[in-house]
Amino acid sequence: MLTAVYAFLFYLATLTLVVGVTLRVRLYWKTPAPLKIPTTPAPTTQTGVALRMAREVVLFESLFKSSKWTWIFGWMFHAALVLVLIRHLRYVIEPVWSWLALMQPLGIYAGFFLVLGLAGVWARRVLVARVRYISAPSDHLMLALIVAIAVSGLSMKFVAPTDIVAVKAFILGLIYFDWQPLPADPPILVHLGLVIILMLIFPISKLLHAPGIFFSPTRNQVDNARDVRHVAPWADDSAPGAGE
Repeated sequence: MLTAVYAFLFYLATLTLVVGVTLRVRLYWKTPAPLKIPTTPAPTTQTGVALRMAREVVLFESLFKSSKWTWIFGWMFHAALVLVLIRHLRYVIEPVWSWLALMQPLGIYAGFFLVLGLAGVWARRVLVARVRYISAPSDHLMLALIVAIAVSGLSMKFVAPTDIVAVKAFILGLIYFDWQPLPADPPILVHLGLVIILMLIFPISKLLHAPGIFFSPTRNQVDNARDVRHVAPWADDSAPGAGE
């Protein structure tokens, strides 16, 4: 019964995540940007825009310029999250790639930096008056959820180890529709339950800034307003079907 319940919840959460994010991205894609509003100084070529976006996504360039302390904890959290997610690939791959096996220790200890980064970001929402003023209860709950996921994951490694071989068999069983028993250890049940909650609420949360940054007109537009007249496709009278 435990295996069946978690299997159903994982299928539901995965469907919600994929469909929800797809619909959101489709909405972002179709939303018109009638104004030329790149944040200056901005690139004047598409190549420059791509490089700027890459720096923003990888290095958090604008955050670094605005607040060094926020950048330190924010970048630490996101970098550690990437390493942790890469480490978790071993649960969905068989056999495990050699480079992935070598990254396992790095991914484990990245979990501590993930919690530290989250603690710094959360402290900012509590200690900085202007940020505290605009922080909604949902912001704190989201941070609490991610902290709980990270802490419960670390506890399975350093406090109450669980049978990771059985956990991997369960995950692979979900992928291949060949269900395998899920260990009844409280830490793994809590960890997976929290992950399911995160997957369910992701499409309606502020975490959508992950795909949303690529659709931000202040970042993805070329600064050529003085050279090229910017006309949104839906407002272009010369476009096929215009005026119909």
